[in-house]
Amino acid sequence: MPKIISPGVYVIEKDVSDYGVAIDSSIVGIVGYASKGPVNEATLVTSPQNLINIFGKPSSDLPGQGLEGAVEILEATNAVYFVRGVTETALQASTVVPMGACPAVILSSNAFGVTQNLYLDVQVKDNNGVSKFLDSKQFNIPSGTVTTSGSQGQALVKVIGNGLDQSHVGAIYDTANSASGYIFGSYAGSGATITVTAYSNSTRTTGVSALYALDINGAPTGAAASSLTASGTTLFSGNSSGLSYLVKSLYPGAGYNGGTKGDGSVSGNSVEITNLGFANTSFEVNEDGAAVEYFKPNLLGSGAFIEDVINVGTDNAKSDVILGYLVSSMSDFAPTKLTSFTGKPSDLGVTTVWGKQGSGAVAAANPRFLKLIEGTYNLAAGTNGTSNNNDTNAQYLIGDPTASPKTGIYALDDDTLNISIAIAPGFGNQNLQNALVTLAEQSQNFIALVAPPYGSIDTVQEAIDWHNGQSETRTAAINSSYGAIYFPWVRVFSVFDGVDKWMDPTIYAARQMCYTDSVAEAWFAPAGFARGRLTKPNDVEIVLNQGDRDSLYSGGNAINPIVEFPQQGITIFGQRTAQRAPTALDRINVRRLLILLRKTLLASTQRFAFEPNDVITWDNIKTAAETILDDIRRRRGITDFKVVCDETTNTPARIDRSEVWCKIILIPTKAAEAIVFEINVTSNSAKLGS
Repeated sequence: MPKIISPGVYVIEKDVSDYGVAIDSSIVGIVGYASKGPVNEATLVTSPQNLINIFGKPSSDLPGQGLEGAVEILEATNAVYFVRGVTETALQASTVVPMGACPAVILSSNAFGVTQNLYLDVQVKDNNGVSKFLDSKQFNIPSGTVTTSGSQGQALVKVIGNGLDQSHVGAIYDTANSASGYIFGSYAGSGATITVTAYSNSTRTTGVSALYALDINGAPTGAAASSLTASGTTLFSGNSSGLSYLVKSLYPGAGYNGGTKGDGSVSGNSVEITNLGFANTSFEVNEDGAAVEYFKPNLLGSGAFIEDVINVGTDNAKSDVILGYLVSSMSDFAPTKLTSFTGKPSDLGVTTVWGKQGSGAVAAANPRFLKLIEGTYNLAAGTNGTSNNNDTNAQYLIGDPTASPKTGIYALDDDTLNISIAIAPGFGNQNLQNALVTLAEQSQNFIALVAPPYGSIDTVQEAIDWHNGQSETRTAAINSSYGAIYFPWVRVFSVFDGVDKWMDPTIYAARQMCYTDSVAEAWFAPAGFARGRLTKPNDVEIVLNQGDRDSLYSGGNAINPIVEFPQQGITIFGQRTAQRAPTALDRINVRRLLILLRKTLLASTQRFAFEPNDVITWDNIKTAAETILDDIRRRRGITDFKVVCDETTNTPARIDRSEVWCKIILIPTKAAEAIVFEINVTSNSAKLGS
């Protein structure tokens, strides 16, 4: 409070407009496998297409039904966090982009005098031998362009370097050797050539012996000639020392492998290299045949150095698809940046390089004018990181809570994600299911949905035995209000496979919870004909009658049946949590209410931390809680409540420990699961009244 000393008018602003924050109760956490995308991190996806762009399409090759589940649930909500699991066999897709040198000739320092014209005809071919000009390109260095013979190389740059065709042919003046002026083709590789002819007259009849070809080490070779063809160089990596660019997918997965499908369409990823003028290269990243990213790198220290422009790791990601490294003998090294386009592999820090120039043999090489070689290179050999053993796959989805960052299901253990529902669909492994339910209990953030494994249950009694821990696939009972069990599996037509598939019922249980939130509230039961009817499934694994449903739902059993009714269709007809004790928390609508209430109270009252621990703060906390609870009561979540935050809850001992205690007593609204009509038949003489 400001001290008011002298007379005057003062304005003091106080914000007492507290209200409960809005919490989204329809955010689903899904753990599963995919063919690409981030690994062991909770990644937000907001639509089915967004999911496919990041993690690829669902496929029968992938264990479990994580992607299928995410697609279905995203039709009922707009926020899913997907955690992709991998085993130790996961590999990144990769390709090696070869490097080479552009063909070049050197112009002699005494090619022409100050008063003499010089005429040049130039023909350039790329690495595939394709001519880049229909006719030779003609350049003219007129008399008077230079004042001394030492500046003839500079004149060459002035004329050709600024010419209209520098995308195919260029010139450079070597400042380290004032007598050198280079004419080079812009295409790298042993198949690329440049043909140059020098004349002293405009009719191009008198040749001038002013040209030298460069050898495989980038030095002038042979006698001066008036016309010659120079070849580029391909550098070799692998068994021989060399220089190349290793491209890897940013994450592991077979979804990055490039290729052509049986229908002729292109799938996966590739990099398309196009040589541009001077030192520049077009580096295009393609996905399913279409360009998704574009870079313009080179080997110069000009801000476009290849290892600065394209990723060298996931932490400094510039590309969402790839990372890359300059490699020598297939080993990564830390290269320096070239200071000039006339630089050599040795300037990058590569001491031993082998190359092939033109049609010659492979030899020791240290050429000038280095570039990536033009072409399209498919990524290959990526693996999804899955096992043939489904229990092994499930084990890797559990992850490690002590890792940094956490892996597997523990990536969902983050309050900032606000996950309210979690599933690991397609996996009936009890270790994975138990870990997910345990995490739900510990975090108190979400309810975990589980189901028996497909094909393991033939009768209702076997389903009951399974959830009581008396079967081959489950040896311990599930008993938690933070878990819920659904049975049986449902059959759905898969648009990705073009066939009917049996789907984990937890997918549709989570979907209907999200649907319930959109048409009602989180504390409404996600079951029955109003909010539990499933429109996509066309069959159930086991047909349940009334007696089956009674057995699954009573006598301490806690399985939510999915029932195929003759007229109403396939419907979730239960909303039990896996808690066996008969309390209000044995119902899903109550558990979801308390999950949402806890999050809302935490988010709405955190600002009271470190306030004076006195009656005023107690009253403010009580008012904030009452506002939240009254809103829920008016929206049919609770029938009555009471908030106590006074000296009875805040004893001197608690105050001395710097604690504020606030007690909330509430009566949750129970769902009407059984509607009973009592019909009394009486005689005609009975008087029923009005």
